[in-house]
Amino acid sequence: MKNTTLCYIEKDDAYLMLHRVKKVNDENHDKWIGVGGKFEAGESPEDCLLREVREETGLSLTNYRYRGLVTFVSDEWGTEYMHLFTATGFEGEMKTCDEGELVWVPKSEIENLNIWEGDKIFFRLLVKSDKFFSLKLTYRGDSLVGAEVREY
Repeated sequence: MKNTTLCYIEKDDAYLMLHRVKKVNDENHDKWIGVGGKFEAGESPEDCLLREVREETGLSLTNYRYRGLVTFVSDEWGTEYMHLFTATGFEGEMKTCDEGELVWVPKSEIENLNIWEGDKIFFRLLVKSDKFFSLKLTYRGDSLVGAEVREY
């Protein structure tokens, strides 16, 4: 099982999205996702979030919120616990990302992108409620076959 973070940085009713087109053997190849990555030894979710955002974007977060825990169960990629954050404050200059293209995408256009079916569920949760949530998504290959959500 792996632990990861994912962050959706907000500005002017848009999210900073990463179009994953540069890495080989990437389970997210050609998908649009937020920024984040795998935990390193000894990191908390917040430590991983801040490091990954800085590494991928060049930005330092100044205002962020832990929104939910997403458990991915996959017959191809194993189990992943993704710690989901949103951020509204940041400083620094955005850099070129070595994992793909960074683009500010209006929130109203997110569901038109090539995103995972399960991501559509947590985007709706981010919009409709301020409650912390736990979301379990089960995939067979690229197909979403189950989703369970709990809000706290």
